Amino acid sequence: MLVKMLIAGFGGQGVLSMGLNIAEAAMLEGRNVTYLPSYGAEVRGGTANCTVAISDEEIASPVASSPEFVVAMNQPSAIKFQHHIQSGGLFFLNSSLVETEILRGDIEIVHVPANKMAEELGSPKVANMVMLGAFTRKSGVVEFDSVIQALRHTLGSKKKLIDVNEKALVKGYELY
Repeated sequence: MLVKMLIAGFGGQGVLSMGLNIAEAAMLEGRNVTYLPSYGAEVRGGTANCTVAISDEEIASPVASSPEFVVAMNQPSAIKFQHHIQSGGLFFLNSSLVETEILRGDIEIVHVPANKMAEELGSPKVANMVMLGAFTRKSGVVEFDSVIQALRHTLGSKKKLIDVNEKALVKGYELY
């Protein structure tokens, strides 16, 4: 089974690291993965997005022209990618920053107040991990334990970062 997703937001929101974490979690589960990042020259503050494809078989193309899942961490991404998601898909919105009403009745919209929840944890930079936790729970694409394991691998020996990021993942996961 092939699953494709697109994750988008401003550079600096951790959009690419969310995608990388999902990709690594899927690899830990023994699946085939492609990860295709895209970002502007200015990076922080500019637009950034990535596509992730996960499959039990070989993946022919990393392009996700009609993904099953879209995560929009900001308003411009919600507007730009609302029509890319396939019918029946899940559209995750960072409701702390996205005010646009999505007028599609053929997709499920998941509102996650990622920035607000990250601020409640005392670390606004972990909004991406809150969203990743909610995404992991609602999508079922990868196991939560695999995401935690991938995060620990990515952050290495940075215990303080691991702790706050894990708390954010759990908070997002428990939202749904």
